[in-house]
Parts: sequence; C-alpha cells; structure tokens
Amino acid sequence: MAADESYPDDLRYHSEHDWVRLEGDEAQFGITWYAQDALGEVVYFEPPEVGARVEADGPYGELESVKAVSDVIAPLTGVVVAVNDGVIDDPVLVNRDPYGGGWLIRVRLDDASSADALLDAATYRGLLAK
Repeated sequence: MAADESYPDDLRYHSEHDWVRLEGDEAQFGITWYAQDALGEVVYFEPPEVGARVEADGPYGELESVKAVSDVIAPLTGVVVAVNDGVIDDPVLVNRDPYGGGWLIRVRLDDASSADALLDAATYRGLLAK
C-alpha cells in the first residue's frame, strides 16, 4: 500500500522529484511522493557504491518499477557514505514510506549551503500544480 500524498516542510526538493534531508554536512536523498506514484510499485533499486561521488543534477542510481526504469537524480554533490539496504531488500518501501524507511542514500556533501538553491515544500508543490 502506498503512502498518502505529502511533501514535508522540513525537506528540500529538486525539480526532478528528489528530496534532501539535511543533517549537518551530510544528507539523506530519496524520491518524492509524486515520483513514487508516477513510477508505480518499485521492484528494484540499483544504488551507487559507498564511496562513489554523486554530482548535482546527475544520475546516481536506478529505480525499476512494474512500469518503467528511471534514473534517480542527485539533488546535491558529494560522496556516498551509506546506502539503504532496507530498500535493496524490500524496494516497495519507497512506495510505502518515501520520506522515512524509503530513503535511498546518505551523502557527505561538498557544500551543505548548496541546498539553499533547492526548492522548499511550498515551491515544489507549486511546480507540481503547473
């Protein structure tokens, strides 16, 4: 069962439907409710390796659903310090809890202040309404 539509105010958002939860100089990345809804049931997550660099606006992994395979786009630049093994073992977590148990990777950011350029929840909701 999928989560109810939501866009938490404490997160920052990328126009490619990814979210960021800042925690000092690290951040969790995941996909938004809108993205998981558009994908449908997620059946596979191909993550980057721990230690890999991710570049803002570039792909860092793939999510496969019953409908499609989609690149996951990095909202910020840094080095992967953790991958959510829970999503690898049970990919539908992305659908059930996209902002909690369905997070994808944790990144040590090159520049945490670069998150200021991302969208807040209200602006992201406005983007979806267009």
